[in-house]
Amino acid sequence: MPSYVITGASRGIGLEFVRQLSASADNQVFGIVRNPATATKLTALGRQNVHVLQADIVDVEALKSAAAEVGRMTGGALDVLINNAALVGGDNQSLTLSTYPEGQESVLADDLRQNFEVNVIGVINTINAFLPLLRKGNLKQVITLSTGLADTKVILDASFPVHAPYSITKAALNMVVAKYAAEFKKEGLIFLAISPGVVNTAEKPPSPEQIEGYKWMVARFQEAAPTWDGQALSPEVSVKMMLDVVANLSEKNSGAFVSQYGNQKWL
Repeated sequence: MPSYVITGASRGIGLEFVRQLSASADNQVFGIVRNPATATKLTALGRQNVHVLQADIVDVEALKSAAAEVGRMTGGALDVLINNAALVGGDNQSLTLSTYPEGQESVLADDLRQNFEVNVIGVINTINAFLPLLRKGNLKQVITLSTGLADTKVILDASFPVHAPYSITKAALNMVVAKYAAEFKKEGLIFLAISPGVVNTAEKPPSPEQIEGYKWMVARFQEAAPTWDGQALSPEVSVKMMLDVVANLSEKNSGAFVSQYGNQKWL
């Protein structure tokens, strides 16, 4: 029975990973959430092969406890870890590195630190907590969600200076994936950084400001990819595409950074 752990499983892409993977009764799926009480969409799946566990990825002890519970239920092994949890957006996402308010340099530093804590350190903590189980698994895969905004060519071609802390930390995360791949190459563990594409994970209608922000983003991205139609993917489509890429993984791909297409096409 293949086993999967997905972080950030309460909604959006993480929830969709759980939904699609648990559709097969042969799979054992563990959804990691910060607060099970509010993960109503996850618990509403009502599937016997879905197990909801509590852990914040910045809480090392909680991650170790979750890993121990997974090991107890799987016989001490894990096949696939999907690092989906991340810090995205924030109040200052429309600012560039040079337009944070003068005299409030600490705000920029705080934004960078918070993004690093979740998007880099949190993922490292998660991988380390589940490594003993992964080493005993059959598939031995660690899939980490990144973004095309971590590709410097995209940033330059699209003239996209905003979302700086997010982009910076996701670029660092790609290096984390490569470092683990280099370290565990001889053990057969496979690490992959994958972008889900532009995905609509909104749970309510967008505000006028959000609509205008999306139009601006589309215009910028079309500078880099003129043939892109500007339409966001649904979580269902994005996850299906990513799982198709994962299904064709091999040790030669370990450490790679790819899109939902399995290549460097980001849009």
